[in-house]
Amino acid sequence: MLIAKKLKEENIAEYLLYMWQIEDIIRANKLDIDIIDKQIISGFDQPQDVKNEIREWYESLIDMMRREDVVEKGHLIVNKNVISELTELHNRLLKSAQETEYTEAYYKTLPFIVELRSKTQDKNTSELETCLAALYGFLLMRLQKKDISGETQSALSQISSFLRLLSLKYKEYKTGKLDI
Repeated sequence: MLIAKKLKEENIAEYLLYMWQIEDIIRANKLDIDIIDKQIISGFDQPQDVKNEIREWYESLIDMMRREDVVEKGHLIVNKNVISELTELHNRLLKSAQETEYTEAYYKTLPFIVELRSKTQDKNTSELETCLAALYGFLLMRLQKKDISGETQSALSQISSFLRLLSLKYKEYKTGKLDI
């Protein structure tokens, strides 16, 4: 909860990756708040009132996952809405004549997006969700200590740079510093 709040303000792409990880952590702990409390929350070096808030946050996420039927897979609507908002901003940035840096970064990333989308089963996944899924997959591979080819690392580096720029534009947009 504490990390999520900070990331949502600072880097929206990292926020989404973090929230996807939280969804998976909840699944790995069988949507059981007592297990999550014992395994995760109790380890936080925070006063009890903050730990209680964190527990309530996890309980809320568990409840949403059940209601939205994403217990086994998928993402919460709140996270999908952020992706929709990012996609809307992305499209506006591409249409803006003054956003040449963003457009250039997008077109440098596009071949990797096309390649990734050709390998996915869900053809309705947005370009941004494809980028986020690639980075999330990379993070999971690193956690599993799997080898990652140089070609894949190069693609992920470009995708990461692109999402970093989009996150910066999103922050500017949210703080009223982006005029498009």
